[in-house]
Amino acid sequence: MSKRPVARFACQACGAIWPKWSGRCEACGEWNTIVEEPAETRSASALPTATGPAGRAPGRIGFVGLEGAAEPPPRIGTGITELDRVLGGGLVPASVVLVGGDPGIGKSTLMLQAAAAMASAGRRVMYISGEEAVDQLRLRARRLGLTAPTLELAAAINVVDIAQTLEMEQDIALVVIDSIQTMWLESIASAPGSISQVRSSAFELIRLAKSRGFGLILVGHVTKEGSLAGPRVLEHMVDAVMYFEGDRGHQFRILRAAKNRYGATDEIGVFEMTDRGLAEVPNPSALFLAERRGNIAGSAVFAGLEGTRPVLLEVQALLSPNSGSSPRRAVVGWDTGRLNMLLAVLETRCGLKLSGMDVYLNVAGGLRVGEPAADLAVAAALTSAATGQPTSAGSVYFGEVGLSGEVRQVAQAEARLKEAQKLGFEHAFLPRRIARGRNKLVAPEGLKLEEIGHLSDLTASFSADAAAGGSGE
Repeated sequence: MSKRPVARFACQACGAIWPKWSGRCEACGEWNTIVEEPAETRSASALPTATGPAGRAPGRIGFVGLEGAAEPPPRIGTGITELDRVLGGGLVPASVVLVGGDPGIGKSTLMLQAAAAMASAGRRVMYISGEEAVDQLRLRARRLGLTAPTLELAAAINVVDIAQTLEMEQDIALVVIDSIQTMWLESIASAPGSISQVRSSAFELIRLAKSRGFGLILVGHVTKEGSLAGPRVLEHMVDAVMYFEGDRGHQFRILRAAKNRYGATDEIGVFEMTDRGLAEVPNPSALFLAERRGNIAGSAVFAGLEGTRPVLLEVQALLSPNSGSSPRRAVVGWDTGRLNMLLAVLETRCGLKLSGMDVYLNVAGGLRVGEPAADLAVAAALTSAATGQPTSAGSVYFGEVGLSGEVRQVAQAEARLKEAQKLGFEHAFLPRRIARGRNKLVAPEGLKLEEIGHLSDLTASFSADAAAGGSGE
């Protein structure tokens, strides 16, 4: 006797499954997002036996050894270099990419530009929108100056209709679904955007893409916490997950890979939002530093690394005397916990009195820095703000700071130094290298290296500059 379907409860914000209803989801903290959804159960007797179910012969799977070679997957260029960089060199046929981002950040604009570029290159591309009518898509393309007469547009939300249409088409290179939260299956008794609808619709589209061999891009919305709506049911189903990040107050947009089965997950693509759509930024360092002003206390240039791309960023610090309440720590673009640790090291190991100061830290340009190599640049900005002595306009900083104040090595120092030399910087403050011989670091021509073994060496240089300035030297 078969079991009756057992009801389950799914959070519509994060996808967590619960055995009973409650007003608040313990996984993501959202209220009134848990909805009852039927779950079909399948007993062991429903599985095919050795003789196979009626009408179908039993099958066997094949196994191979670990030895063997596989050719790299073929790539299809999207016509947008920054997008190809994040994808790992281009779009792999039959791969599925999930692109998420805040509403209005530019996901649809980027996908429309990529679709138009591929169509202009002679490939067959289909753009299916569940949020906009075809006329709206045409207006947007006209506003962006896109000319791709062969790009095929459609407005639809019924997954069955979409699947049947794609089954009959040939030579499709790319299909864009904007967005997956608007897709709908009649067989699922829930509204579009629910976890069950998103999961089932994505499964049908992914199955079709794998069987027909075309690339599939699913556009998804994010929750207010910054995660993809229903991420637990989609991220494991797709080949690549990319987040489109940015602050609406800045013109820069960052495309970052969180998962990529065909490439690295630490690459980024940098775009600039203009009145003609998204423009690629081949040299983001020059753009991030374009508005930097020299001889200002509290500013330092960090030689960072995003994937294989070196990026120079300005770190700004501002200290303000506290009136007696708890000191404030405001951070934009960096980790608050790491700032608190660095403040403790500067006060305990270097003698700077910062506990009674409000501290404001900002990474200019809207890019969020996650690597520990930014410690030395942040320390330089804080020390500069505390002493009132500006950092040299021609200096860059990178290095990780430990709890005892030691400055530790970071990866790919050569690439950071080459980027600094290319942009005309003259000095680089970096960790002292213990290994010599083959591992000796050679400075690029015109760049002087200043090795820092302990954070006190850095703060002492600011104190010396202050003393020299006060004595008139």
